[in-house]
Amino acid sequence: MATLQDIRRRLGSVENIRKVTKAMEMISAAKLRRAQQRMEAMRPYATAMVEMLRDLAAFADEKDAYALLREHSGNDTEAVLVVTGDRGLAGAFNANVLRTFFEAEREMRARGIDYRLLVVGKKGLGTLQFRRYDVERSWTGKSDRPTYADAEAIAHEVIRLYTSEQVDRVRMVYNHFKTPIEQTLMNVQILPIEPSEVYTGEHRRPPVTYLYEPGESEIFESLLPRYVEIAIFRALLESSASEQGARMAAMRNASESADEMMSNLTLSLNRARQASITQEILEVVAGAEALGWIRAPRRRRGE
Repeated sequence: MATLQDIRRRLGSVENIRKVTKAMEMISAAKLRRAQQRMEAMRPYATAMVEMLRDLAAFADEKDAYALLREHSGNDTEAVLVVTGDRGLAGAFNANVLRTFFEAEREMRARGIDYRLLVVGKKGLGTLQFRRYDVERSWTGKSDRPTYADAEAIAHEVIRLYTSEQVDRVRMVYNHFKTPIEQTLMNVQILPIEPSEVYTGEHRRPPVTYLYEPGESEIFESLLPRYVEIAIFRALLESSASEQGARMAAMRNASESADEMMSNLTLSLNRARQASITQEILEVVAGAEALGWIRAPRRRRGE
């Protein structure tokens, strides 16, 4: 049975942990507000950019003239960009992204498709290296406050792999932010640009003629790299907000668990203290009786 000292020591430890988790919850909540504001400001622009490029790519006159529109067939290799966080204590945030990648990898292996692995985040990099995966390129220190320059650096490597025809497709695996306690895992293809369902379904839209100013080649050369950068930047912002939300929820659950544990330990401490006091009283009474300090009560006649 635990002694009073053991229970007090454990109670103090749990209380200190609760202070840490409560502080981390408040910090994550503040970071989440900033990350969510940046993400929500980016979403309309990113959505419009993707829709416009899909529209233009569907009716481009000469797709083979542009490296980022040209479809490859030969290597049957994909580049997979896995976006994780740099720190833990975020529940299953990083584990879910990696689990999605492992599932996608099994599917690619079953179909005979090779892949080149690109990783964002220390947690994903550490886990994949521990499992002896061959990580071609990695970027760390980007999860707290990603910048557009970070997305440009990653996009440069992605574009290099695709335009040099080392890979046939490029896809991203990341967490899409829905609410602070809910994220959606995404496994999306960014290259080559897939036409919208409007142009591939049963009710196809008739061909559209576009007038380009200054010209089609100038427009595509400017917008196609920007499209890749925007898609990656949006994924970084979504992942950053998702990570802060997951960490806030995890720290809140940890604080609630600490509160419950402190209540149980306080109850155990009170019981142990009461048992100790009762034992001390019994020992004092027994000692007093042994020394004759307490006389036994006289019996009445007839008893």
